Amino acid sequence: MNKVANRQVICQVLCEEAKKDRDIVVLCSDSRGSASLAPFAKEHPNQFVETGIAEQDLVGIAAGLARSGKKSFAASPACFLSTRSLEQAKVDVAYSNTNVKLIGISGGISYGALGMSHHSAQDIAGMASIPNMRVYLPSDRHQTACLVKALLKDEKPAYIRVGRNAVEDVYEEGKVSFVMDRANVLNRQEQGADVLIVACGEMVRPSLDAVSCLAEEGIRAEVIDMYCVKPLDTSTLLKEAGKARAVVTVEEHSPFGGLGSMVSQAVAGHCPKKVINLSLPDSPVVSGTSREVFDYYGLNAAGITAAAKEALER
Repeated sequence: MNKVANRQVICQVLCEEAKKDRDIVVLCSDSRGSASLAPFAKEHPNQFVETGIAEQDLVGIAAGLARSGKKSFAASPACFLSTRSLEQAKVDVAYSNTNVKLIGISGGISYGALGMSHHSAQDIAGMASIPNMRVYLPSDRHQTACLVKALLKDEKPAYIRVGRNAVEDVYEEGKVSFVMDRANVLNRQEQGADVLIVACGEMVRPSLDAVSCLAEEGIRAEVIDMYCVKPLDTSTLLKEAGKARAVVTVEEHSPFGGLGSMVSQAVAGHCPKKVINLSLPDSPVVSGTSREVFDYYGLNAAGITAAAKEALER
């Protein structure tokens, strides 16, 4: 079982790249520990800015540094970064089209028992609604490394959400099929699948696990890793959805404005068919560990399997 969290990989890549590029700067809001960025602060103190618990300042300063030629990576808990500093993300970063990468750490329900104040179940909807803002949810450590390296090569705004805990690998080291803003079909069914499962972030692994469960019942399922929630890879989505009888989306997010909403809109407009959205509820989430919460709401292999069968029965 993998023990390296995606947030740790972000630090590893930035630490290595910062040795060759002094324009890379990392900013934290008293979150270097929870963001696993303490090693960066230690190795590159002149390329690190600590703003304290001031998320609005964090984003504003990151934008100012970007306007002066720096490559800003601003990290803070997703629950605060996507709400408290939303105006700065909209105006200072997106409207001004500055080279700022906003890293929402401990996204979704990573903080578990701390409750709704520390959950970020609306960040995809909020950030994706802002013009010029891209939204990414990498599914494992290997894809996270590829994503950060790719983001270092462009100068456009982006929001990246990662969880707090290590997740089981989806890809093998050195064998990640990665093209920027292009989703990955993980187990392509050449003759078309009975059901297409579209997932992002931590929901990709249980979606793959559900494929085996469905296969035992003679149901062919295909999984798309839609790490690029915005811009949504509609080309890949519609190609695969067009061959399937039904579609299931899986996300660690509110049922409104996230991956499910975007996929439903695209499918309805081009190849109408049954779409079931699996997500967190439109209510305060129960307290517990991430695994306990996922199991409670059916965001696991068993729940995805049940949703896929329901979609095919309707």
